[in-house]
Amino acid sequence: MTAATREILRVTDLKTHFPVRSRGLIPRVIGQVKAVDGISLSLNSSETLGLVGESGSGKTTAARSILRLIRPTAGSIELDGTQIANLSQAALRPIRRKAQMIFQDPYNALNPRHTVGGIISAPFRIQGVEPPGGVKAAVQELMERVGLNPEHYNRYPNEFSGGQRQRIGVARAIALRPMLIVCDEPVSALDVSIQAQIINLLKDLQEEFGIAYLFVAHDLAVVRQISHRVAVMYLGHIVETAPRATIYSAPLHPYTHSLLSAVPVPDPKIQLKRERIVLQGDVPSPIDPPSGCVFRTRCFQAQERCAAEVPQLIEVAPDHKVACHFPITVAEVTARARAAGKIEVPETEVPAPPVSGPHFVEPGPPHA
Repeated sequence: MTAATREILRVTDLKTHFPVRSRGLIPRVIGQVKAVDGISLSLNSSETLGLVGESGSGKTTAARSILRLIRPTAGSIELDGTQIANLSQAALRPIRRKAQMIFQDPYNALNPRHTVGGIISAPFRIQGVEPPGGVKAAVQELMERVGLNPEHYNRYPNEFSGGQRQRIGVARAIALRPMLIVCDEPVSALDVSIQAQIINLLKDLQEEFGIAYLFVAHDLAVVRQISHRVAVMYLGHIVETAPRATIYSAPLHPYTHSLLSAVPVPDPKIQLKRERIVLQGDVPSPIDPPSGCVFRTRCFQAQERCAAEVPQLIEVAPDHKVACHFPITVAEVTARARAAGKIEVPETEVPAPPVSGPHFVEPGPPHA
């Protein structure tokens, strides 16, 4: 591995459990909410890893645990060679310069009582950094870099739109030039046209500063635009990881198939030929997850083995890992649907439809 693409984050068997306490005069622990239950992932410099899954899968808890905004129950978090899983808050302070976060809600992520200049300058003040030319000049330069007017330095967040507020959050995150930024659904609260602007801004900043992103989202169309690799998460477990092109054209886990089938396609002819995999029931409770494979209660591939044995995340192809006893290809899913009479498709397979629009720019390889 070259210095330009060195590994900056390695997470091993990370668990974050929350105690469930009984009511009464003497509360006692009666269970555990297993929000994150043993995930492992890695991230290189200048790379974007998309973390996807439906609501309740544990994506946000995993992201916050990796940044130590939530203290994990067990596991290892190595950031730039430093083990941070068990560090105290005082010891974590200098580490914060290396890793920052962009939050989902641009309205609640900014203190309404502080000016934009005060919000973006907070990292300099907290870390005791005095940039050349002064803090104000550095903040105004950051504002201009993310597409804001530097003259609005003394304005308050309520004077800005949602997209502008998210740009303020981006400026605050990149102020100290971190090597890792965790993006917790940063565009889900924005209009589609504004989403494209923020995504393109993040990619430009990645190329300029070599930042690595852990991009948490439920919108697979957005994830496809920015990610180099994708990890699929379900009920606290990572069930499949692969490069972006592999996930979208040749997934193997039944859950990944179901997520991709829910992505709408703007071409009605292609949409009619696609099978919609509708999962039955809701996500099980993380307090009492199913035995064996946690996805088996909703899986169309489930067999007896799935209830008795936990599938391990195994590499089935270069950089493609899947945790499933009975993985299934796109061709097999289509053939099964054709045999069941659910869809009418020609014998030749329908190519994977694009989910991008003209306002997005496909990401290239990680910046060297």
